[in-house]
Amino acid sequence: MKVQVNADMCEGHAKCEKAAPEVFKVGDDDVSVVLVDEVAPELVEKVERAIRMCPRQAISWAKV
Repeated sequence: MKVQVNADMCEGHAKCEKAAPEVFKVGDDDVSVVLVDEVAPELVEKVERAIRMCPRQAISWAKV
């Protein structure tokens, strides 16, 4: 599974990084980036939590 962050919507609250630090990192520009190409099955629950926690709803599963 792939996850994406809409950089135009992201405000750098870093809730995703707290929920899934293996997958997300907020850069110096206050925009979250995805650190992995594919989300490992054991991290799916953490990513789901990050999606729910994002105040701007900037994170979603990528449609492949």
